[in-house]
Amino acid sequence: MQYNTHQILKQHWGFDVFRPMQENIINSILAGNDTLALLPTGGGKSICFQVPAMCLQGVCIVVTPLIALMKDQVENLQKKNINAIAIFSGMNYLEIDTALDNCVFNPNIKFLYLSPERLKTEIVIERIKRMNVSLLVVDEAHCISQWGYDFRPSYLEIANIREYIPKVPIIALTATATKQVAADIQEKLQFKQTNVFVKSFERKNLIYYSIYEDNKLNRLLTICQKFKGTGLVYVRNRKLTEETAKYLKSFNISADYYHAGLDQNVRDTKQQNWKNNRTRIIVCTNAFGMGIDKPDVRFVVHISLPDSIEAYFQEAGRAGRDEQLAHAIILYDDSDKETATDSHNLNFPEIQKVKILYQALANYLQLAVGSGLDAMFEFSLETFAQQYNMSPTLVYSCLQILEREALIIYNKEKTLPTRLKILYNNLEYYNFQVKNPKYEDMLKTIMRSYTELFENYVTINEYDIAKRAKKKVEEVIKNLKELTNIKVLSYIPQTKATQIIFTAPRVDVNQLTLKAQNYTWRKQQSEQRLTKLIDYVYNNIVCRSISLLNYFDDEGTNCGHCDVCIQRNKTQLSDSDYQIIKTEIAAYLNIKPHTINFLIDHTGSYNKEKIMHTIQLMLDEKQINYNAEMLLEMKV
Repeated sequence: MQYNTHQILKQHWGFDVFRPMQENIINSILAGNDTLALLPTGGGKSICFQVPAMCLQGVCIVVTPLIALMKDQVENLQKKNINAIAIFSGMNYLEIDTALDNCVFNPNIKFLYLSPERLKTEIVIERIKRMNVSLLVVDEAHCISQWGYDFRPSYLEIANIREYIPKVPIIALTATATKQVAADIQEKLQFKQTNVFVKSFERKNLIYYSIYEDNKLNRLLTICQKFKGTGLVYVRNRKLTEETAKYLKSFNISADYYHAGLDQNVRDTKQQNWKNNRTRIIVCTNAFGMGIDKPDVRFVVHISLPDSIEAYFQEAGRAGRDEQLAHAIILYDDSDKETATDSHNLNFPEIQKVKILYQALANYLQLAVGSGLDAMFEFSLETFAQQYNMSPTLVYSCLQILEREALIIYNKEKTLPTRLKILYNNLEYYNFQVKNPKYEDMLKTIMRSYTELFENYVTINEYDIAKRAKKKVEEVIKNLKELTNIKVLSYIPQTKATQIIFTAPRVDVNQLTLKAQNYTWRKQQSEQRLTKLIDYVYNNIVCRSISLLNYFDDEGTNCGHCDVCIQRNKTQLSDSDYQIIKTEIAAYLNIKPHTINFLIDHTGSYNKEKIMHTIQLMLDEKQINYNAEMLLEMKV
């Protein structure tokens, strides 16, 4: 069957041509093939499944762990007049039931976004059996691999849904995956055949720097003054976001701060101000950026070390998505290595401490042994930590471990918006207005302000309704509650709480089994990722771009403009010097592998810069390489 993918691309997205590799991926999906797409951040992953979904009959199921990304993509699709629905934690049973019914009975619904945890619930499974599913999409697919940096046990159960939709192709997407992770993704998702599309991780328009700096704030100020356009500044904790933004503002730099502890409305406002260029620079934790597609970011600065190379590649990759010149800069000092190591250790508290927290959590939520499966509780980490005299950092780390063990879900979304659905049909609603003049103005305002209220729960704003109906907001809220009580409509006010969801019945802490082997293995994996990150940051020999490409099993040539390449270009090395130094280095490495420092100390009378330059050229030409112990050896 022929599909006019270019027409759909133009009609809904306004583009005349696809980006490199997008069309190949789309054609693979339309041919019915299971497909893994490895595209770097900003590579246009969403179009790879949204375009084929618009070609096919039925609803496309999109699995993603990120509520913020769900909301953002659903909102963007709806702006394009494409019907999309999201199901996320915090929705009540009636909301979920209505949304799933629409996916079964309304042929105009094209996308259903949900979390991996939802896929194993009976209400979702039973509806999927009745849906005309066109495509199964797994976003952030690296989460399925225990080799990946963000493993989530719930992802391992996604493949179970395939037995109910056996003929439906699956597309897995990620921006960060090594060959090992890519193979693991295909195995865990039960691909019918190996089928991977890899776009080079090389970002030729992005210039990477890693700069030693004692006075980071002063250097950051210089960067913000030197580079024009919008920027992102990543820091490790919430306090630093506020302090750094305040510092920049004191020098008349347009800056604001962002972290997960802020009210959702405040976060949304800050995000929109930045996206619309009312704020130039956002200082943020890693809570910012996921799902944000702002093409004209000119620089990303890390003044705290990121968690891993994968995390850095994603965060730095938010610069230059318009393919114009952009800069990615890490500022580091002598303390950063120790700080990053301490932070890593805090992420892996002793198993006994995790068990103590589990018991305290059960007491706090008044949860009896054997109960709690799929139960949802509002939860304040700060209140809990204070009540049980635990540090918030320890509580958070223990919750993360319990989540990785598939015992709970810790939903860190702070605010869910107000939702409304009309329960009457159109005629009943009209008759009710006529017979109840007390509510008439407000009900008419709601109908004029929002669409699809008879079919779906719709996000509303009580303040906007009050303003348009010329009423006090307190009166609007009171009336909405009254109408909910008599079942004219269903009004769900905004909620402002994080949540704990038990994905397994509560067990007696003495029977709580945390797999020590898994814990130790994950800690070792995390340590290795941290080591590679530190090697990247403190390295001054290998081109930054090549260093990142090699991590992802990709290849490239010296970028020529990162801090390492610039320094190397300053070092003059004649052909004769190169041949002599290369011969000496090869003589040592033919005997056994050595460290760089050994080679520098034992290679003739040449200065350090020329020896390092020669080593780099030999690495670039693949005459030598690093082994698993990070020693240099001759390449076989």
